[in-house]
Amino acid sequence: MPKLSGDLNGELQDSGAMWLFLLLLVPVACVPSPSRPLTRPCRRCCDHLEPPAAGSTHSQPPPDSPARYQAATEVHTIINMTILKGDKGDRGERGTLGKPGLEGTPGFRGPFGPKGSKGQAGAPGDACKTTHSSFSVGRRKALHSVDYYQPLVFDTVFVNLLGHFNMFKGKFYCSVPGVYYFNVNIHTWNFKETYLHLMHNDEEQVILYAQPSERSIMQSQSVLLDLAAGDEVWVRLYKRERENAVYSDDVDVYITFNGYLVAPGSH
Repeated sequence: MPKLSGDLNGELQDSGAMWLFLLLLVPVACVPSPSRPLTRPCRRCCDHLEPPAAGSTHSQPPPDSPARYQAATEVHTIINMTILKGDKGDRGERGTLGKPGLEGTPGFRGPFGPKGSKGQAGAPGDACKTTHSSFSVGRRKALHSVDYYQPLVFDTVFVNLLGHFNMFKGKFYCSVPGVYYFNVNIHTWNFKETYLHLMHNDEEQVILYAQPSERSIMQSQSVLLDLAAGDEVWVRLYKRERENAVYSDDVDVYITFNGYLVAPGSH
């Protein structure tokens, strides 16, 4: 214990000496040196904000005053150009067309629109572009063939639309191309041969034939032909060694020739 007390007393004496030294330095630092004159008087930092006293001879702040520094500072004015909007200019010329972009994906199908109003009636079609043709003719007189070839001429008209069948020549002239149906009906003569051809232009197409017999009978033949415009269809009697004849009278019609358009063609 005596040793501990001696150490503590020594430390306290050292601390007291240090504080005494610091207190002696403070007044020395605050006293100005007499060898160096003051370059400028001490002033408060807010002296320039106070108005000058009445009757003061100073019209301007001292040279070392902050107010003089503020007055000498250059002022830069910044104008916000975005708020100065002028008049709208003229429209420029149209630029060149750019390259087409990529094709987009197709969109969804839209709803059906309302039904439109009924349109006006069209103009009448060309009369020459008819799509129908037909005839039906008959013969009331019997006929014996005397020449090698003899056309069968008719004297009775049942139907002859647009006059396509020539009664004087006994021929049908095609005005509407297409497929036609033709039919020939005749009555044979007793003990006489019956030999006829259905002709397309100058070519035989089908034959109607009956051998000589003691009884007379009705014979018929039919065919479909594809005709072009201007083609001729007619019936021809053909004479061989025996006599060729067809029967009819003034009361009834035994001989008929019929034809009509089935389907119009493209030629």
